[in-house]
Amino acid sequence: MKKIFPVLIVAIVLFSCNQTTNNNSVMNFEYPDTKKEEVVDDYFGTKVSDPYRWLEDDNSEDTKTWVVQQNKFTHNYLNKIPFKEKIVDRLTEIYNYERYSVPFKKGGKYFFYKNDGLQSQSVLYIQDNLDSEAKILLDPNKLSEDGTIALATISISKNAKYLAYSIARSGSDWNEIYLKNIETGKMMNDHIEWVKFSGISWYGDGFFYSRYDAPKKGDEFTKVNENQQVYYHKAGSSQEQDELVFENQEFPKRGYQASVSEDESLLLLSEWESTSGNGLYFKELNKKDSKVIKIVDGFENDYVFVDYIDGKMLITTNYQAPKYKLISVDINNLAKENWVDIIPEKDNVLTACDIGNNKIVSYYMQDAHSKVEIYDYAGKFINEVKLPTVGTTGGFSVKKDENIAFYKFTSFTMPGITYKYNFEDNTSEVFRKPKLAIDLEGYETKQIFYKSKDGTKIPMFLVHKKGIKLNGNSPTLLYGYGGFNISLTPSFSITRMIWLENGGVLAIANLRGGGEYGEEWHKAGTLLQKQNVFDDFISAAEYLISEKYTSSEKLAIQGGSNGGLLIGAVTNQRPELFKVALPAVGVLDMLRYHMFTIGSAWATDYGLSTNEEQFNYLYKYSPLHNIKENTSFPAVLVITGDHDDRVVPAHSFKYIATLQEKHSGTNPVMIRIETKAGHGAGKPTKKLIEEAADIYSFTFFNLGVDINY
Repeated sequence: MKKIFPVLIVAIVLFSCNQTTNNNSVMNFEYPDTKKEEVVDDYFGTKVSDPYRWLEDDNSEDTKTWVVQQNKFTHNYLNKIPFKEKIVDRLTEIYNYERYSVPFKKGGKYFFYKNDGLQSQSVLYIQDNLDSEAKILLDPNKLSEDGTIALATISISKNAKYLAYSIARSGSDWNEIYLKNIETGKMMNDHIEWVKFSGISWYGDGFFYSRYDAPKKGDEFTKVNENQQVYYHKAGSSQEQDELVFENQEFPKRGYQASVSEDESLLLLSEWESTSGNGLYFKELNKKDSKVIKIVDGFENDYVFVDYIDGKMLITTNYQAPKYKLISVDINNLAKENWVDIIPEKDNVLTACDIGNNKIVSYYMQDAHSKVEIYDYAGKFINEVKLPTVGTTGGFSVKKDENIAFYKFTSFTMPGITYKYNFEDNTSEVFRKPKLAIDLEGYETKQIFYKSKDGTKIPMFLVHKKGIKLNGNSPTLLYGYGGFNISLTPSFSITRMIWLENGGVLAIANLRGGGEYGEEWHKAGTLLQKQNVFDDFISAAEYLISEKYTSSEKLAIQGGSNGGLLIGAVTNQRPELFKVALPAVGVLDMLRYHMFTIGSAWATDYGLSTNEEQFNYLYKYSPLHNIKENTSFPAVLVITGDHDDRVVPAHSFKYIATLQEKHSGTNPVMIRIETKAGHGAGKPTKKLIEEAADIYSFTFFNLGVDINY
């Protein structure tokens, strides 16, 4: 399935529980000193103080010293929690299992990823056929001693002669592209820098990619990203020789994602300005001096190219279809009135389409879980693919003219199992199944629906041990996101098993702002309706308490990125409702978020403080600006990374400094700043275990939980 533009990535890390004594009341919290400066902004006559703005400068010695002091304070607290090492040991034990990706085929060969268990990064393998010996093609664990260099993207040429891959250093969004000759096994001299929010799309013996101009030294992780350009790189050449294919200097904040049709006859350019809505352009590659032609511009709707068949492009879109449909567009007759609906909008959300066995594979979402249906090219329904249970499939790995596909299926208590699907008889069989040191049969998942403040029905998944007693005393972890059309569907996390093993309830709320019910559901949690997201989440907490799953003293809440904004906002609005709050890499300064890196792209969901009406709304819920003096807050552990160049760490720095200043209770409020780490992607396994152990220890201790190890 094709991704057309970057979206916020959510790193979900979850935890566990039971009954121990919380000794915070006898701990003396002397938070590190954070200096204040006189900085005041005037927004339409409203004076807004920003005394910790100096923390926005991640290169200053003062900020570096502050980071060291905060980390020392936090780790001094965490390392005194008596059961932390037991959690580290258990996480290390259960993490150590083989994990495979879905195999995919190029040039008659198969490729897949495998992690032996505790490897920092998964290794890319190649094999001639499914029964032949698999050989290592690329081992990213050899790229750095500490595992902080991760593979970001790989792309194999159609003839399987070349491997192009991009790496990310220390979790940054900045990528570098390298090439390897698959036939000889030797690395090539090609090296491309300053790539960001880009795919690698092969055409012949070269590929299209997107990059920015090199930033000034020191501005790499904070400067606004502007003027993205699309280039073509010929294998074996230097970056300086790359051909500029497309740029748009009139609109510097727009970005362009390049992709190539399966038959390599069309170049597609998806134009994005935010995380929703895109324009779409194409260029005929088999015609000399052909121009880039606009199919549709503007950002009111989404358009995702699926394939090019018999002179017509298949595109999924929410144009006049909030739950999406599949349309056909003739490249010689592009006017909207000539578009043809192949698969019209249905009750469930169409999330994507693939082509396999000369049929259309359509992925639907029904109440936040997967359905798969097969159609012919005319849009006639053929059959539904029977999935193992309520869960999520990431899509088929399949060739257009072959009758065998592979897909991975997962749920909250089912690790990623790879299935082999046969189009001819509509059957699936297990291809690879991981072996875990955990008995997963003792847990159950159910989906309930609760009412939000305005009466809207909200779905929520609940996962826990079978036979749970509803006595209001179960430690409960409530996770939410609620933004950017991103849906929270069932998924497996090995670290969540720590939570479940110790009698915890895991609750995943499908808030408005996400994509669970299409574009209308998304829009209902954006701009001047963002409070709906917070109300949905607060109502989820109230439901869990009223139904006696838990109590306020046993309730922890968590969210990352846009979900970090959610946790910060609801903690301010209802501090008495929660015992522990875990905002990770959060968007916490809603007045200045657009001034850093790619932040301006989030304006369609949030609005901008440069607009008076939107400023007034943002100012009312911005987590940084709504921390009240002399308030007792829950125990708060903020998570961020020093190389996060998506949601810059200044958000978390300024937020925790303000919270430490104004918090009047005995609960700890602190920050954990991971070094050589970014927004979450690409973290080595060792760092993932260390971070999870710190989060679980903090949560257990502050909920008064006794772990079972």
